[in-house]
Amino acid sequence: MKPPPLKKKIQTTLLRWFNKNKRDLPWRKTHDPYSIWVSEIMLQQTQVATVIPYYQKFLNSFPTIRHLAKAELSKVLKVWEGLGYYSRARNLHRASQICLNHFHGKIPDNLEDLLSLPGIGRSTAGAILSFAFNKEAPILDGNAKRVLSRLFAVPGNSGERKTEQFLWEISESLIPKGYANPFNQALMDLGALICTPKDPQCYKCPLCNLCKAKASGKPEKFPSRSVKKKIPHIRAVCAVIQKDGKVLLKNRPPKGLLGGLWEFPNWKIEGKQRSRLRLSLRNYIRKQIGMNVEVKNSIGTFKQAYSHFKITLQVFKCQFLNKKGKGKWVPIKELIQLPMSRIHRKIAERIKVIT
Repeated sequence: MKPPPLKKKIQTTLLRWFNKNKRDLPWRKTHDPYSIWVSEIMLQQTQVATVIPYYQKFLNSFPTIRHLAKAELSKVLKVWEGLGYYSRARNLHRASQICLNHFHGKIPDNLEDLLSLPGIGRSTAGAILSFAFNKEAPILDGNAKRVLSRLFAVPGNSGERKTEQFLWEISESLIPKGYANPFNQALMDLGALICTPKDPQCYKCPLCNLCKAKASGKPEKFPSRSVKKKIPHIRAVCAVIQKDGKVLLKNRPPKGLLGGLWEFPNWKIEGKQRSRLRLSLRNYIRKQIGMNVEVKNSIGTFKQAYSHFKITLQVFKCQFLNKKGKGKWVPIKELIQLPMSRIHRKIAERIKVIT
């Protein structure tokens, strides 16, 4: 692909702007590949302000790749708790073990080996290569996609393969030789601070006079967006089963949504079950856990929104009657030690107040 017109002007203008306006972020104060890798994984689908305290906490808990690889997954998930998208934490943990066993305890400095690690796609690999090793590797995170789509008025949905490939070619062609690190960071900052999804501040943009989307008069139209699907709403019933100062928990399978986290037993309810919650819950517990309980008062209704669905949990206190059943009995005071999703952590906090 031929370099975009005004390539040199774009490079010079953006680097000059970045030098004066770059964000002061903790992972920009290091060239340590491990620290940069952790930050890039955390920044996937999560805003900078949310990531900063988790990043600092994570590196305090696991200061090196060896510390992370040798840690138990449950401890990693506990430190990650509240940041969401827990597959990222599991991938970090697994990738650290691969690095320890196959790459002499170091983060690879080439694209092929980085892409072989779980949780690392092409854009994350490009960020690691350019930020940690100053290699001329392109990035195409959400911010970069938006900036480049508008700058060159790229038609089509940026998520479509053909359009995305074109954006990759643009991104790669724009990298100034020897300045991949600041240029890629500048693309990210411009997208985060000025070229935002809604109401872009074109009057502040250093590339305003070069931007084809701005010239069109409708910069928000780029990149084009797919129609959002309606998010399903799941309703479920949940049991806090108590016995001798302990509650029963179950551990989610290691793979899949919220894999490896602990939670109170819960089941999806539909149709007529919604009008007979206590009866439905008692039957679920007997059939699925193999335990007899007395369903008592409601503890409350808890809600959480995930990326692809919303859930409402109707939570009931239950008294153990007989039969051991499946699950782990945990003292209420020790619940804080186990990794939980946000909604189940709220339930655990409520229990501490009412018991």
